Amino acid sequence: MPLHTAEPALKPPPAAGRPLVPDDGGLLADIAVGLGSEADLGALLERFLEPIVRLAGAQAGAVRVLSEAGDQLELLCSLGLPASVCDRGPAVDAHCGHCGAAADGHRLIWATDLQACAALSTGPFFGQACQRLLAVPLQHRGRVLGVYNLFFRGTEEPGAPVQAVLRSVGELLGLAVNNARLERENLRARLASERQMMAAEVHDSLAQSLAFVKMRLPLLQDAMAAHDDIRARQYCDDVRCAVTQAHASLRGIITHLRSPMDPKGLLHALDAAVEAFRLGSGVELQVANALPRLALSPEGESQVFHIVQEALSNVARHAAACHAWLLMGSAGEGLVEIVVEDDGAGLPINSPCGGTHYGMDIMRERARRIEGTLEVCARPGGGTRVRLVFPATPARPPAATAARGAR
Repeated sequence: MPLHTAEPALKPPPAAGRPLVPDDGGLLADIAVGLGSEADLGALLERFLEPIVRLAGAQAGAVRVLSEAGDQLELLCSLGLPASVCDRGPAVDAHCGHCGAAADGHRLIWATDLQACAALSTGPFFGQACQRLLAVPLQHRGRVLGVYNLFFRGTEEPGAPVQAVLRSVGELLGLAVNNARLERENLRARLASERQMMAAEVHDSLAQSLAFVKMRLPLLQDAMAAHDDIRARQYCDDVRCAVTQAHASLRGIITHLRSPMDPKGLLHALDAAVEAFRLGSGVELQVANALPRLALSPEGESQVFHIVQEALSNVARHAAACHAWLLMGSAGEGLVEIVVEDDGAGLPINSPCGGTHYGMDIMRERARRIEGTLEVCARPGGGTRVRLVFPATPARPPAATAARGAR
């Protein structure tokens, strides 16, 4: 598991009030440095397990971390343990024996009765090679994330100075486990966001083009059946252009993980979308743009274009409208407002405002990425209204906004 290094490494506690033991400060400092340099949690724990065992005067050691479900202590690394112990106990109940007592009680456990441990192994390790066991919780901010064990051949208990160091070691290793989990959670959030973005790009590019082809093919078939060569050629050209666009979008997604944006900018792209809508839908579309000099970031232009494109596509496919309107203007206080309306059948009866289908979810997510809001509701007089409002200049980069939403 990779380490997350956002939190500062804990510094070794001051030595005042207790005698120093050999190498205690050096060990704590090395672990603190390792938190920021080691890229793998398992490698970090293995590297420091040997000096921890040596410092305590133990014969063997092991580190267990809580599973994601929190119900098991999973063996992450060990030193000096026989296979009979490791093979039988790679994961034990989170409340098992002395390890569970240390985790549940947030305290060091010095154990002399090892019958529960012996029951988990097949060899004679416990009771012979190991006479005593020390369980130290891995803690971070009051939360136990695992336990490390030290196994002793003799019966002499480590002194208070050594135990104080071992407790501090548990806190540092707990920080390491916590950072690794944070990094893993962040990675999962990034992967989920990337998959959602990929799905949105496919939906807004390939799906749109293929939907247009699907609507044109019956018209082409009818024209061919009627021997209307003029209309047949027109519909054939429409299909060819749509397939070409789908192919270009697919190449763009593969190359850049996104469909290509018009290099001439948002307004030029919207003009092309409007023209395609008029030709493909037969719906009369009126456009009013009160912001002819609107300038957005490349990310903002891409998100706005795809939102408007999806809104127009919904009108063409679902609204059964005669008229539609695309309005662009200012909503005051540095906000841009874009409205797509139609006089069609409107939203389904008894459905939540805006519906719940996948395209709407993508539109709302795109609006969120530019710190905007998307409203989908009934239009006065019949039909549907889609209203997008967003700041002309975002308060922070879109990437920061996405990261905030993922946490």
